[in-house]
Amino acid sequence: MADAYSRSPFLLKGAIVQFAGLPIIPLPIPNIILFQYNPDSIQRSLSSFAQPNDKEKPGETKKTPRAFDQIHDPEETFNVTLFLDATDALETPDQFPHQVAVATGVADRLAALEQLIYPEGDSRGLELLGSLSSAIGGKKIDLSKMLSRGKVPVTLFVWGTGTIVPVRITSFNVEETWWNFLLYPLRAKVTLGMKVVTSTELYADKDRPIAGKIAGACYDFTRVQKEILALLNIANTVASVGDIAKSIPA
Repeated sequence: MADAYSRSPFLLKGAIVQFAGLPIIPLPIPNIILFQYNPDSIQRSLSSFAQPNDKEKPGETKKTPRAFDQIHDPEETFNVTLFLDATDALETPDQFPHQVAVATGVADRLAALEQLIYPEGDSRGLELLGSLSSAIGGKKIDLSKMLSRGKVPVTLFVWGTGTIVPVRITSFNVEETWWNFLLYPLRAKVTLGMKVVTSTELYADKDRPIAGKIAGACYDFTRVQKEILALLNIANTVASVGDIAKSIPA
């Protein structure tokens, strides 16, 4: 009952969502990596650029881009620092799933983040799953051959309802502190660099059409929200002009 009357505000937590899937399953399975603590700050940058059309048709001359040409969406990047800590779970080691933290610290969460930059289809874990399926069903399935190699998983960066964008992890840095008896880290600081992938790029990816369409729709949803917020700023402009007009002596 105490929680029902708590004065603590409800706070959404950021997350990274990986769309993992196997060809034997028609829909991609989301692997949600929820932030244990929201980062204190997020660095975000937009790089505006214009690219000339290099694909010239026969008989046409190459066009020089005009001053305000913008063929593609600007390149957007994020940089976030995440803190992982297993000490709270160690206070109640008998509760599920705190047994995992006792054995591996924060190594499981680190591994989940690291998998975002590994190519799919090259995993020994898939061979193990194939062996298990043969033991259960009597027919061995080579799952690694069923996945397209050389591609990282489709990933979403979720920061509340206002930012749900597909990203490609461009940098990954870890600082580990404190270790358990098996030398798994109990605390870690992970700095991620992420580049936003546009819906145009995702819709063009024919290898993973379902995951690409879902991620592309998230990009378009976030883009529309930005346009709506920019329109709402007109109200601030009108109010500011009104205040200036009132301050002018008659």
